[in-house]
Amino acid sequence: MSIVEVAREAYREALPALSASLVGGLVAGVVLGGMRTELRMIDGLLVLVPALLATRGNVYGSFGARLATALHQGLIEPRVGAGDDRLVAAIVAAITNGLMVSSFAAVAAYVILGILGRPSAPITTLVAVAVIAGLLSGAVLTTAVVVVVFAGYRRGYNPDTIVGPVVTTTGDVFGLVFLLLAARIVLALGGGGG
Repeated sequence: MSIVEVAREAYREALPALSASLVGGLVAGVVLGGMRTELRMIDGLLVLVPALLATRGNVYGSFGARLATALHQGLIEPRVGAGDDRLVAAIVAAITNGLMVSSFAAVAAYVILGILGRPSAPITTLVAVAVIAGLLSGAVLTTAVVVVVFAGYRRGYNPDTIVGPVVTTTGDVFGLVFLLLAARIVLALGGGGG
């Protein structure tokens, strides 16, 4: 393959995912802009936003990379089956890691805000918001990664090329939507404050 052919193939695979990523980033910004009330009512929530979004990308990006590697090595088939122990183990590991990292981010935000003398909601409020958002976004991200990696692989795309932008976009959009929903749930149950 010539350099031009390689570049053409790379753009053919990546451009749709990168375009979707651009639109998704704008949607995520709109959702964040709509969270003003929740950000005021739960001190420290704004500190969690970048941490939670970054961890979604890291955890589920790694999950997508593991799936892509397993497909390339022939360890799994590009379809969802109830008896595929490797796929189930990877899904459980990704969701568990996502929840643990969400909890850690909430505790770290609480501690750092305390050290800096900044107002913070109770630790239980921050952890509850992070865990609820982590569970909901984890379910969506797991589904998105499996569908995109398997469908892309079956269509001849390199899943390593498309999984990054898809995880980033899906994580940003649904991460913020579910963070907003989690904040509203916790506030409705009497959490919040500072």
